[in-house]
Amino acid sequence: MIVRNLEEARKTDRHVVADNGNWESTRLVLADDGMNHSFHITVIHAGTETPIHYKHHLETVYCIEGEGEVETVADGKIWPIKPGDVYVLDKHDQHLLRASKTMTLACVFYPAITGREKHRADGSYAPADES
Repeated sequence: MIVRNLEEARKTDRHVVADNGNWESTRLVLADDGMNHSFHITVIHAGTETPIHYKHHLETVYCIEGEGEVETVADGKIWPIKPGDVYVLDKHDQHLLRASKTMTLACVFYPAITGREKHRADGSYAPADES
């Protein structure tokens, strides 16, 4: 069994901050835990927009607090996001994530990430098999 505490994990290298400061993420479950998925608590800071395109991962996101929106780039459709909402990137959707109020999100990635990933220039994380 694995038991971890969010506040304790935030004091370790499991806490990752985006280079541009838009978000910070505490990775509670990672690839080396052997679960095939990873689980993160991510904070998206108010007034930011983050282009994301997880070409190599699927993601489910649950909004715990805050407000924002997700826009799919392919069709320009916008979904408002508030506490209690979940959105699922089941088709590797290229999207823009905007926070009007700081958002706290619970995120599950498949396949699991290693933990040090940050968005590449195209908005993706490296594939799981890339070193």
